[in-house]
Amino acid sequence: MSDSSNKQNNGSKGSKDLAKSQSSSVAQSDNSSALQTEHGQTVVADTVVSKIAGMAAREVSGVHDLGGGTARMVGALRERIPGGRVNVQQGISVEVGDRQAAVDISIVAEYGVAIHELAEAIRKNIIVSVEAMTGLEVTEVNVTVHDVHLDIDDDDEDDDEQEQPRVQ
Repeated sequence: MSDSSNKQNNGSKGSKDLAKSQSSSVAQSDNSSALQTEHGQTVVADTVVSKIAGMAAREVSGVHDLGGGTARMVGALRERIPGGRVNVQQGISVEVGDRQAAVDISIVAEYGVAIHELAEAIRKNIIVSVEAMTGLEVTEVNVTVHDVHLDIDDDDEDDDEQEQPRVQ
């Protein structure tokens, strides 16, 4: 009888220990982050997330440009300066926490694109890219469409440049 009672006690004690270890491992996995390990912590800067989001948005077909009017104007000036580069963070605003990130993006859409589908494609691409590259959970991606690009806009700019002076 003592053997069977010991087995029952050991069995129940073993299952209690197992349940306790499982609950503690669940608690640890809930609080753990891909950025916090037993060997140290990784901090991802806001600029990293905004660059990744900017590149991911530019990959989506139907995005003509990023940013509102003023940001695009400053970006165009920057590109004309010798050695100037495209600012991939233009039109991107991010908030980065320990384990999560939120992204706000402003775009100019191509004419003829379904804007609601474009916004959803931008969201998906940004979420996939940021989460894969940083390990941060993206909680939201807010898309603001500031303008629609028309091919006529480009033609008007070309006409202005080719126009002959009225006085010689």
